[in-house]
Amino acid sequence: MKFYMMIILLVSISFLSGEILIPMDITQTDHLKAYGIAFNALQQELTVQWLLNYRGGSYLIPDSYSLENLCNIRGVNYEIVGASEVAAIFAEIENSNMDAVVLEKEPRIAIYVPPNNQPWDDAVTLALTYAEIEYDTMWDDGVLAGKLDEYDWIHLHHEDFTGQYGKFYSSFRNTAWYQEDVRINEEMAAGMGYSKVWQLKHAVVEKIYEYVRNGGFLFAMCAATDTFDIALAARNVDICDAVFDEDGIDKNYKQKLDFSRTLAFKDFDLITNPYQYEFSSIDASDYAKLRGAEADFFTLFDFSAKYDPVPTMLTQCHTNIINGFLGQTTSFHKKYVKNSVIILGESPQVEEVKYLHGNFGKGTFTFYGGHDPEDYQHRIGDPETVLDLHKNSPGYRLILNNILFPAAEKKKLKT
Repeated sequence: MKFYMMIILLVSISFLSGEILIPMDITQTDHLKAYGIAFNALQQELTVQWLLNYRGGSYLIPDSYSLENLCNIRGVNYEIVGASEVAAIFAEIENSNMDAVVLEKEPRIAIYVPPNNQPWDDAVTLALTYAEIEYDTMWDDGVLAGKLDEYDWIHLHHEDFTGQYGKFYSSFRNTAWYQEDVRINEEMAAGMGYSKVWQLKHAVVEKIYEYVRNGGFLFAMCAATDTFDIALAARNVDICDAVFDEDGIDKNYKQKLDFSRTLAFKDFDLITNPYQYEFSSIDASDYAKLRGAEADFFTLFDFSAKYDPVPTMLTQCHTNIINGFLGQTTSFHKKYVKNSVIILGESPQVEEVKYLHGNFGKGTFTFYGGHDPEDYQHRIGDPETVLDLHKNSPGYRLILNNILFPAAEKKKLKT
């Protein structure tokens, strides 16, 4: 009996000396929850290696019974690989456009979100919740109080940082939800000592700007992308019509815009008409609408994993062709994108950027156009996207790439 117990023990030890490979190619049963497994491994202080361009950006993690059980519970496909298999994987990586990046520790994640939002109104909130990745929320008062310093990464809910309430005035000014949005924002502005909502939003943008400069990771989608840069360029200049702030626009606002302060965009024109559902010339939504859902897609660029690890991480996917999706800000006219910005994905039909990344100070920013990768034309009041039906969504994978990016070993990213 002791002999057989010894054999079982030796087999168990041999088994545990292997590693868990979480493939991220088309064999993966649930790509989105796989990110949550990697995040959980970091919480357990396990070393996670992100195998860039290997089987869709797979993860290699020291074997543990708890992690295996978690994969089984959450429906995530995994493989146990021994020492010889691991050696073969790294030999392939060494001789291909692949690399391995060590993820050091779980990133501290925050979502900037107003108190009156619905959880399904934001694709990042949906993605994190479905993947079972922990996050905190904050709004204007938290940002101005300096709470951003407690986090590595922040996502900007589809906020309008120009103070024009999403430019929904023309169609929705008489609805209860719009009036409630105005009330909540005005109360917050007054409580923080600002006479105008746009002044509060500009102050919030300045705080986030400094957060990125000092090493923070910023991610934004939809209207939070262009309105953030518009607020940076305007900086304390009134660009709001009287219907939003009860006084007129600064007549010299065009001369006062400072594009040297923006993160991603340059030389754009503002659209100040309150009845026009658009903020500026940056957005290329009209192009996407003309194409229609069946013909709307964008492609990811192929980067060198060994020399460009950051854009490679942000574009890891099991396909390089992604279905397009609309938003208040769907995509960006390429001519308004700064030369210093890295374009991660664009529409092949026109000069239209969907996904971009850049550095600012010690930090980074990533902008992703559109509202919901699995709801082509999300409308106000539409039901939530059920991610159980989209477990392998390429568009949602791009969001979750950004979650793990701050966990990467910084030494590797400097090479």
